[in-house]
Amino acid sequence: MLKTYHGSCHCQRVRFSARLDLATGTGKCNCSFCGKARFWGKMTKPEALQVLAGEQELSRYQFSSHRVEHLFCRHCGMRPFSRGEVAEIGGAFVSINLACLDDLAPAELLAAPVTFFDGLHDNWMEAPAETRHL
Repeated sequence: MLKTYHGSCHCQRVRFSARLDLATGTGKCNCSFCGKARFWGKMTKPEALQVLAGEQELSRYQFSSHRVEHLFCRHCGMRPFSRGEVAEIGGAFVSINLACLDDLAPAELLAAPVTFFDGLHDNWMEAPAETRHL
């Protein structure tokens, strides 16, 4: 069921809302970026995200294929969401950092299914051999 969540970076300069259905699944990736950050995200279409404040406070980081913009607050360093376009997964998307959702109850998060992606080996359709650390 779609629900509107509200989120922010640590310093609250970046605030957003996102319409998400966590029951359709969340994701964790073992690529060199997500693995080090322990990123737990929910991918959705760009129109599901509304930046309420602080778009100008976001800086971006890109690596490898440059298909994803990893956005972070230039003041506190938090990464509230990423934007990208990858044809293999349906085109344009945003990935919401679930840890930045201010009104997500722990029980909701724990009930959400998790899919693991082997981004470290560019094997996005398979889970990595080890996921306990993610």
